[in-house]
Amino acid sequence: GTEPDPVPGTEPDPVPGTEPGTVPGTQPRWPNRPIWNQTLYTRHMSTHTDILVIGGGNAGLCAAIEAAESGARVLLVDSAPEHARGGNSRHTRNFRVMHDQPVATLTEHYSADEYLADLRRVTQGVMDQSLAELMIAQTPDLLDFYLSHGVHFQPALTGTLSLSHSNAFFLGGGCALLNTLYLAAQSLGVTIWYDTPVTDAQFEQDRITSVTALHQGVEQDIQANAIIVCSGGFQANTQWMKAIWGPAAENFVIRGTPYNRGELMRILTDQGALTVGSPDQCHAIALDARTPKFDAGIVSRVDCVCFSIVVNQQGRRFYDEGEDFWPKRYAIWGRLIAQQPQQIAYAVYDNKVADRFMPSLYPPISATSMAELAAELQLQPETLQNTVAEYNTAVVAGDYNPSVLDNCHTQDLRPAKSHWALPIDTPPYFAYPLAAGITFTYMGLKVDADARVGYGNDVFANVYAAGEIMAGNILGQGYCAGTGMAIGGVFGRIAGAHAADSLA
Repeated sequence: GTEPDPVPGTEPDPVPGTEPGTVPGTQPRWPNRPIWNQTLYTRHMSTHTDILVIGGGNAGLCAAIEAAESGARVLLVDSAPEHARGGNSRHTRNFRVMHDQPVATLTEHYSADEYLADLRRVTQGVMDQSLAELMIAQTPDLLDFYLSHGVHFQPALTGTLSLSHSNAFFLGGGCALLNTLYLAAQSLGVTIWYDTPVTDAQFEQDRITSVTALHQGVEQDIQANAIIVCSGGFQANTQWMKAIWGPAAENFVIRGTPYNRGELMRILTDQGALTVGSPDQCHAIALDARTPKFDAGIVSRVDCVCFSIVVNQQGRRFYDEGEDFWPKRYAIWGRLIAQQPQQIAYAVYDNKVADRFMPSLYPPISATSMAELAAELQLQPETLQNTVAEYNTAVVAGDYNPSVLDNCHTQDLRPAKSHWALPIDTPPYFAYPLAAGITFTYMGLKVDADARVGYGNDVFANVYAAGEIMAGNILGQGYCAGTGMAIGGVFGRIAGAHAADSLA
């Protein structure tokens, strides 16, 4: 009983037939201690690969495929279990593509200048323009990449989304995209480990020499010549969000995966990785307040804001609902709601516009009078009635047309409603309760045109990043529908290609 415990993996092989437990009556060498079996021998293991991709969403898969097609051995690890693989990408529908003429399912044209102008408008210039131009220029190649690897697109959407000329919609949505890319990656020999969170990394100056990950209950030391970080933002880390937003963060709904917690970004920044973006900037939309805390997805989004007036818990409006087309401005509404009392708001509309937008997963709350609707929403009836009456009085009649920036607006009302203003006077009346739905955070890793992560006055020698973890380079604030997937796909491919080139 005085012998020290053996170091796992160093014991001599037992003489056949004498292993504890194989012969009736035999006992372990050390009573009351675990039998050293193969499982225990491998409590800590190491593996080596050419390229390690961390994160299994759109960006990670594009990086893995690009690297594997260059001949590299690739290991992709994802912290989620297989059924929840893909990060936020499984909730997506489309990506924004520059094109000079109709292509695939896209209509008309969407020039690089128009794309850049849209980005500049929503970000108010808070972006690295050179990286934005690089991303825009490579979106046609990304479309070809998807098509060549088996991704299918559905016919262009028309109507109030106004995306038929700019956004290519995945047939079957984000899950279908992911399933197709996973098949492509596996056919190229990419090794995939699910349920494998990265818990630490080892550094030598400007290099990561290895990372520590937990795989199937075993601590793995993974050595790789190049690391591509595609592990998303930190929006699912409630403590981190509360440190930025205060107690309001408790009321935020996380639209996507609960696995984007930002641990790897913190590991890198603690070692000197450079960051971009403000910590309080994020892709945040209005979604139905009745949705679950995580994985609410696209079906919980409320698209009726531009056809409504939006009031807070005090029954008062607080922003211009008709400022611009919904795909260009919808991502400001989560932040606006986050700044309201109790982080709650209500989109109120009438029967005239009830069929103008894509419905949410949940039915709207309805009533035959505004006073009754206020009671249903637990608002002061008199306040809501006054707000609606003031709005109705301020509406200037015009040529109502949801497909253009029409001339239906309010006059002498603050805040104004710039377009699509119609009186709310046709019962029944409807409302959606709105919460702040966080998609992903914008503060992330600074990268260069080769997707290499900034470090000191230069870059890490072998660390690359793609996807939401570096989206803040282009999205300093605001959002254009489909830009996140474009960033992930383009910079994923760039990271995979340059990481593979570094092996030569």
